[in-house]
Amino acid sequence: MTKGARGEAILSVDGREYPILFTNRALAEAEQRTGKTITALASTAGQGLLGIGETAALLVTGLEAARKDRGLPGRATQMQDAYSLLDAAGFGNVAAAVYEAIAAVLGYDPDKGASDDADDAERPTK
Repeated sequence: MTKGARGEAILSVDGREYPILFTNRALAEAEQRTGKTITALASTAGQGLLGIGETAALLVTGLEAARKDRGLPGRATQMQDAYSLLDAAGFGNVAAAVYEAIAAVLGYDPDKGASDDADDAERPTK
């Protein structure tokens, strides 16, 4: 079974790794957090016009989704956490990690990379 529509990235800061995860559910949460659709955010990012606040909001969403997915204890990720990471890692590094993970979800194709060996038996023939 595949993992499904998931986009993952690791942000490394001062020798510590911060996992970022986006799924369709996380993208829906990002829409609620920013008040914009993910397609509008992706279009804005593609034009290089996404702001620091929007990037921080996306980072919070991705960090929190990864925390929950990994079952890590602790408090929920806050905007203050995102701004601290933005300060430490730099906007470009954070933006690249976040946008890469989001693009993986938006570009997900369940047929891409499927094994011909196992899937042929399950796939109906024409």
